[in-house]
Amino acid sequence: MWESQTRDRRGASSARSGVTGRRQAMRAGLTRNMLRQRLGSGRWRRLQRGAYATFSGPVPRHAELWAALLRAGPGATLSHQTAAELHGLTDRPAEQIHVTVPVTRNPARCGKIPGVIVHRSSRIDLARHPALSPPRTRVEETVLDLVETARDFDEAFAWICRAVGRRRTTVPLLRAAVAARKKMRWRTEITAALADVAEGVHSLLEHRYVTRVERAHGLPHATRQARRRHGARTTYIDNLYDEYGVCVEVDGATAHPAEERWNDVRRDNTNTARGSATLRFGWPEITQRRCESAILVSDTLRDRGWAGSPRSCSPGCPAGQS
Repeated sequence: MWESQTRDRRGASSARSGVTGRRQAMRAGLTRNMLRQRLGSGRWRRLQRGAYATFSGPVPRHAELWAALLRAGPGATLSHQTAAELHGLTDRPAEQIHVTVPVTRNPARCGKIPGVIVHRSSRIDLARHPALSPPRTRVEETVLDLVETARDFDEAFAWICRAVGRRRTTVPLLRAAVAARKKMRWRTEITAALADVAEGVHSLLEHRYVTRVERAHGLPHATRQARRRHGARTTYIDNLYDEYGVCVEVDGATAHPAEERWNDVRRDNTNTARGSATLRFGWPEITQRRCESAILVSDTLRDRGWAGSPRSCSPGCPAGQS
């Protein structure tokens, strides 16, 4: 069969999930008439202009991605939310496929590509992963692209936490990627945030506790993700003020399965049995009532020997008066 024999400079069509382009088909010996026959009979299907599925039945996700790449042309690379999908940074594919092409090219001049958002970059050759298929931006470049297009800093920070928390990259690699970019949105804030992630801040809510409760109110610096062993079990405390025996846990979930709730209770009870006081905060306590939470933490710390005093984070903040 022609499909089993077709090979081009990029490899077999099977390597592209059964998707081939018009140029590749012609180069392999298929005539325009043969192409029309295959399309007319339903053996092949047009996925994008000049990109065809050489099979029948449902079109898998990778075939859609390859069709978008072939339509976008030379140098096209999956990026942004689509690269995040392939790298495991998100669990749900975006409705539209994101492709980045060299800045010297503009595929949209020939008409919009259905279901595809095209980005243009002067450094896509450096950003592209050297080996993975289909072509996509490196994890670090993907994260920074998503930072650039985030609605706000909270969303940007969430992408960083997810990438490091899921062990898709590391803080040093992200720092190097930031340094390699001449222009970087929120460069100062992202640099500071990476330092917090390196210390063990694993979520947006944990970051808000550190920046809006602890630092903003002049509280002592806690150890992040402090490791404790209880017999054969190892647990991690979000924020441990070890000198004063105070633990602050941050809970961003609105609800936990019974097993997770029991783990929280067991950890809190174990900390209490070892002489530590545990405070547990959720979204309302850290976002809407952060000043009250700071007072509660400072009072607990002072009861256990802290000689300092909290400060007001803004005019009208009651922490500095406690």
